[in-house]
Amino acid sequence: MTATIQEFEKQALKLPAHDRAMLAERLIASLDELSAAENEQMWVEEAEARYEAYKRGELTARPVEDVLRDARAAL
Repeated sequence: MTATIQEFEKQALKLPAHDRAMLAERLIASLDELSAAENEQMWVEEAEARYEAYKRGELTARPVEDVLRDARAAL
């Protein structure tokens, strides 16, 4: 997260709950306006960031079989 985003977050968290909810709604709605290419690019960047974090040892991994078993059990 960049310093600018951290500062925005810090300021947004100071807002009253109602204003934070309105801001969150507007931000989420703005994502619906992304083109398919922009959306795909964001997912590629997220996947790459997560993979790099995994390689640095900042994230752990589990076998897909375990994840699916746990997900099915939760249903």
